[in-house]
Amino acid sequence: MRVKICGITNLKDALDAIDAGANALGFVFYTKSKRYIEPSEAKKIISQLPPFVQCVGLFVNETALAVNNITKISSIDIAQIHFEADDSFYDDLEVKSIKVVRAKSKEDILKHKEKYRIVDAFVEQYGGEGKRLNLDWFKDIDCSKIILAGGLNASNVDEVNGFGFYSLDVSSGVELEKGRKSKEKMNEFIQLTNELCR
Repeated sequence: MRVKICGITNLKDALDAIDAGANALGFVFYTKSKRYIEPSEAKKIISQLPPFVQCVGLFVNETALAVNNITKISSIDIAQIHFEADDSFYDDLEVKSIKVVRAKSKEDILKHKEKYRIVDAFVEQYGGEGKRLNLDWFKDIDCSKIILAGGLNASNVDEVNGFGFYSLDVSSGVELEKGRKSKEKMNEFIQLTNELCR
């Protein structure tokens, strides 16, 4: 199962995440987040990464023009859209994108079911607060295009076994503090995730 480590703010954490086996790294371009990183700083990190690691930028309440500009400056591969936007917004994007579903109910997780999407627990503030989703909502549905986020850590990752999620997205569950990752926690989380796939 693939793993994305979100909220990267420095090169050491990025390299530690990759060494642990992360498939993707997330950079938060939402200025109100404690994990916010300047696009130019993200570029410095990304330019020093090895090949075949996808870099994802998280956006909240931005215009398509702003997203396009930031993705160019930072050199990210995918824009993670963490807010509701109309079709014209996506038509104007010049970068690959993925929608985030902020789920309040089981019905919400079926939104955009024909596409790959990140499903996170709804909280009033954007960016997530480590709130967990009710896994019962995912029973008997096709989870093969769902990237599960929200409250994941080494102590509960085994609970996702058997659902067939495309990927897991973790941030606070592998942190020492907001914006600073724990190498040990990332290693443990990804090792346990890999064991689920055996």
